[in-house]
Amino acid sequence: MSNTPKKFGKKEKDFSGKIQKILATHANKAFNYKQIAAILDVDDTKSRNEIIKDLKILASQKKIIESEPGKYLVKAISKDYYEGTIDMTSRKTAYFICKDEFAEDVFIPTNNLNRALDGDTVKVYVYNRRKGKRPEGEVIEVVERKKTEFVGVIDIQKNFAFVSTANAKMYTDIFIPKDKIGEAEQGDVVIAKIEDWPKKADSPFGSIIKVLGKPGEHDTEIHAILAEYGLPYDFPVEVEVFAQKLDTEIHPEEIAKRRDMRDTLTFTIDPKDAKDFDDALSFKILENGNYEIGIHIADVSYYLEEGTILDDEAYQRGTSVYLVDRVVPMLPEVLSNFACSLRPHEEKYTFSAIFELTEKAVLVNQWFGRTVIYSDQRFAYEEAQYIIETKDKTIPAEISITGEAYVVPDPIVTATLKLDDLAKILRNKRMADGAISFDKVEVKFNLDENAEPIGVYFKQSKDANHLIEEFMLLANKKVAEFIGKQKKTFVYRIHDEPNEDKLINLQGIISKFGYSINFKSKKDISQSLNRLLENVNGKKEQNLVDTLTIRSMSKAKYSTHNIGHYGLAFEYYSHFTSPIRRYPDVMVHRLLQYYLDGGNSVSEEVYEEKCGHASNMEGLATSAERDSVKYMQVKYMQDHKDQEFLGVISGVTEWGIYVEIMENKCEGMCRIREIKDDYYTFDDKQYALVGEVSGNILQLGDEVFVKVKNADLVKKQLDFHFIRRNEQE
Repeated sequence: MSNTPKKFGKKEKDFSGKIQKILATHANKAFNYKQIAAILDVDDTKSRNEIIKDLKILASQKKIIESEPGKYLVKAISKDYYEGTIDMTSRKTAYFICKDEFAEDVFIPTNNLNRALDGDTVKVYVYNRRKGKRPEGEVIEVVERKKTEFVGVIDIQKNFAFVSTANAKMYTDIFIPKDKIGEAEQGDVVIAKIEDWPKKADSPFGSIIKVLGKPGEHDTEIHAILAEYGLPYDFPVEVEVFAQKLDTEIHPEEIAKRRDMRDTLTFTIDPKDAKDFDDALSFKILENGNYEIGIHIADVSYYLEEGTILDDEAYQRGTSVYLVDRVVPMLPEVLSNFACSLRPHEEKYTFSAIFELTEKAVLVNQWFGRTVIYSDQRFAYEEAQYIIETKDKTIPAEISITGEAYVVPDPIVTATLKLDDLAKILRNKRMADGAISFDKVEVKFNLDENAEPIGVYFKQSKDANHLIEEFMLLANKKVAEFIGKQKKTFVYRIHDEPNEDKLINLQGIISKFGYSINFKSKKDISQSLNRLLENVNGKKEQNLVDTLTIRSMSKAKYSTHNIGHYGLAFEYYSHFTSPIRRYPDVMVHRLLQYYLDGGNSVSEEVYEEKCGHASNMEGLATSAERDSVKYMQVKYMQDHKDQEFLGVISGVTEWGIYVEIMENKCEGMCRIREIKDDYYTFDDKQYALVGEVSGNILQLGDEVFVKVKNADLVKKQLDFHFIRRNEQE
């Protein structure tokens, strides 16, 4: 008897599944059993008979069609084939996301990826759909690549090169033929474009389309961050030329078409290093004792005409990108820093929301339209905060943006203090209605003239920030409400309720610190979240809890379908106040003026697509901004390798602990094998590492001392040496 095993001695459970996959890969093409056997590399009689039997069963189940006797093809629409997107893990496996069909994501093993990359739109065959079995899938076809350009480091061999990326979700390097290496030199950071992925090749084939520079060099890494997300860092020449030719003069005939507010007291409050001032406040006491408050926004849509290359460029960018050491603006400087910037002592065209408020901040009147203003004063937040805190009109030199002490005119002091009073009433009402107060600590860097980080500081919102925020929120809310109640197509900023599963996970973590969430009602949830954020303020676990709470929230986005804004507790909300740096605000300005002029409702479909693009660009910009902060943190820590830092455990995994340094919020990893005082294992119930000999526990929120082991600028990662626990805790 032969010892040679048969290729299919025992029928495999998913044998019919393999047939379906073959037919699905060649949709609408008919195969007989011999052709299928050849593809499966099967030549024994028993297996061929099984194929014939399975073909007949599948046809009787109407999963495939017998197009002519003995020939079969896959049904055009089969319930086991779905279209969706791939979400890669860092372990070379993936999940298939198809929210309309599956409550949970479908697991895709490595060998079933079939050349799909992270974010690709794919067609997937799903099996194991029976109850109790986790569904798994196989990619049948890549419908559309999410991206074809990748940032990486080039390794040049004699006749070819490879580009490898630092992105953990990119599981393959890119093969570059010799004639497509271009100007790149060994070790350069480059942008490679995937052009083909031949069937028998392990890696996709590509070409070098741009050389960014040497790894670790400052400009190289910043440009690499932008390129990773497909974001530009300069304007095409033709766009700059077009912008330079714009007429930015103020004309009497245009003023005549607008509400003239140049004689009304007006001022701006912005960060001290701001260059684009896109909002101003005006203040007037009316004869009836009420207050006229004007929220004046740069009239970008006056200069930015639809259908021009300037508008196309702004739409594609969608938003300005605020990196640690630079701003990549949505609009060229001639507009963002000059024509549209509401600079002091200059007349400017604005689009305004003007409200009449009582002493108790009750709205009794509103007006929207185009205006012309003259800003009497520019404040930095610190200067306005000084007036609010001290009621003193003399700004000291150390706070003054000019570097010299000066006296603020009485009417501006009065206006600042009254606006602060009204803002506090508006804020308290919002909180009472169920708004959530996210005042997350922002990490900022002091940079030297070469953009090297020489210090870290934290930015927190104070009364002056809240003053501006409340009046911007009021304008955004009332503009949205004004159009929303007319039932016309509009661009809303929406924010869904939090996912309950995420809140339950949050509850599991915060309970370790003695906090809890009240799940009784929507209002109870938001009130207990506010209480949580208040209680952690100033504590060692604050940044961890703030971050986890924000992650448990839904993402705000742009849409024509209004569902309200959960986080702000508003039924209607939009973005009207920052058209210099956000394209949705430009759309809002245009639609508002069009409707004020009596226009009919515009196409919902067209604007929904624009909203999707704007939300996507905002997400990319946020990721780039986050990466630039990580890069600066790693760069800062490179120069502090011999220093011992006190940190708090901010994450626990089977391979180690994440530690966030208290004094600068830099986060890095201590690998489990390098914590030498015991042999530690991961306990997922406690979110902890447990020492097998000592029983020592390292868990979320514990304080530990660490030193920098490695600072990788390219991967933007820190590795720490674990020194010891903080026993004084």
